[in-house]
Amino acid sequence: MENDRVPGPGRPVGEPGDGAPERSTTAEETVESLREARDGRAREAAEAQERYLRALADFDNYRKRVARERDDWRRQAQADLLREILPVLDNFDRALAAPAPAGTDPAFRQGVELIHRDFLAALERLGVRPFAAVGEPFDPTRHEAVGRVEEPGRAEPTVVSEALRGYLWQDRVLRPAQVVVAVPPAAVPDRGEDRV
Repeated sequence: MENDRVPGPGRPVGEPGDGAPERSTTAEETVESLREARDGRAREAAEAQERYLRALADFDNYRKRVARERDDWRRQAQADLLREILPVLDNFDRALAAPAPAGTDPAFRQGVELIHRDFLAALERLGVRPFAAVGEPFDPTRHEAVGRVEEPGRAEPTVVSEALRGYLWQDRVLRPAQVVVAVPPAAVPDRGEDRV
């Protein structure tokens, strides 16, 4: 058995049976296992990169959504504040539409008109502006009907008077105009025809 370890004459070193490990098979196995380990690590790195990119995209979407929600909240708060201010403007309109009492100083009325103009200008700088309703076709997105009048010869509902002025804010309706609408006369069927 000792002779099996020592190469004998005619037997080259490294042949099977001389006790030396088979180098070619072991080296191939080692290279293959290293390749598998490398490929596994590459897959893990690719998966980690993909998870990172997804997390980055999710965070970016979250950031944009929060910014959009914050802008919507701010816009809604501004609209609510502007709606609260509009009744003050309505009172100015009523005061200026009423005849001045006898003995009232004309400078006082001019002062009220000046305040009214300044108030309108300030609202306009914020994007608030009144819109005309009288003579326009009735539009339920811009008008709120508070009354109706039947008029012969009318083809479509038309605004004939304004009870409360409507306002736009950034090209959206801030408050619809409260209007009286002229409509064509309704055709009322004779009740006798409905009987059988």
